[in-house]
Amino acid sequence: MYNSNMQYRALGKSGLKLSAVGLGGWTTFGGSVNNPKIISDIINRAFESGINFFDIADIYAKGESEKAMGEVLRKFPRHELVITSKAFWPMSEDINDRGLSRKHLIESCEKSLKRIGTDYLDLYFCHRYDEETPLEETIRAMDHLVNQGKILYWGTSEWTGEQMKAAHRICSDGGYHKPIVEQPQYNLIVRDKFENDVAGTVKQLGMGTVTWSPLGSGMLTGKYDNAKAEGRLQKIEWLKDTFMTEKNVERVKAMKLLSDHLQISRAELALAWLLKKSAVSSVILGVTSVEQLDLNLKALKVNLTDEVVKKLDSLFTN
Repeated sequence: MYNSNMQYRALGKSGLKLSAVGLGGWTTFGGSVNNPKIISDIINRAFESGINFFDIADIYAKGESEKAMGEVLRKFPRHELVITSKAFWPMSEDINDRGLSRKHLIESCEKSLKRIGTDYLDLYFCHRYDEETPLEETIRAMDHLVNQGKILYWGTSEWTGEQMKAAHRICSDGGYHKPIVEQPQYNLIVRDKFENDVAGTVKQLGMGTVTWSPLGSGMLTGKYDNAKAEGRLQKIEWLKDTFMTEKNVERVKAMKLLSDHLQISRAELALAWLLKKSAVSSVILGVTSVEQLDLNLKALKVNLTDEVVKKLDSLFTN
């Protein structure tokens, strides 16, 4: 796929190219968005707009996101898509249906392939670091899946720099396929881990990054200027604790002065700030309507000056 209206970026030092923004299924498809037509309309618009990167995980709506997105994605030419899934979180009460053991990874991959309806995943993520499984066991399982052709590349999500470095050392010593991508949370509000640990590590290791929660679950859009507004932040307690603070409300309100001056929305401004970061390979969007997707895609045409970036960095410094 190539669309002149979309930016495409190399994923680290691999040969894989991703659209600068991807479409994710966390809390949306199969969860808050269950209407098959709405799901189809959103994914079709994303594909038509040049998005080739579709990010899913088994835990999203306990497999329903994989089913819902797969139902639409299998209608497109497979070679034009970059489809991901992830494993780590418990999918049932079974003691082995969790973590990054060889058993769980291989069984989870098979289940994800069936739910999505594809023969292989382009990227398969270790959805968190597993303190209970030897890192070499996890790496050998991922290497096995690559050698089988069931996944083409593998990556990590919310790992620390030291954990990624340890994985690369084991891969180098054993001749295993190395992780090529990290998926961290990164936005104007949540910055410390990415900027002080992840960004430098992935550059050193030749990895790319695909970032999630670019709008702070809606906080950065101004949706919660009124504390009584309803949305994702009101339903997920840890998100509310992270974003719904008095300080953040005031910073997001101050951000409006800058976005108004540029004649763009705060969502466009927050996304354009992320897209300006050289350490970011692709930004994962989570939307519930075609209209919301279209608004977010407008950020691709926003070219922020260094001065504006510095103002945002200063406003949201921790």
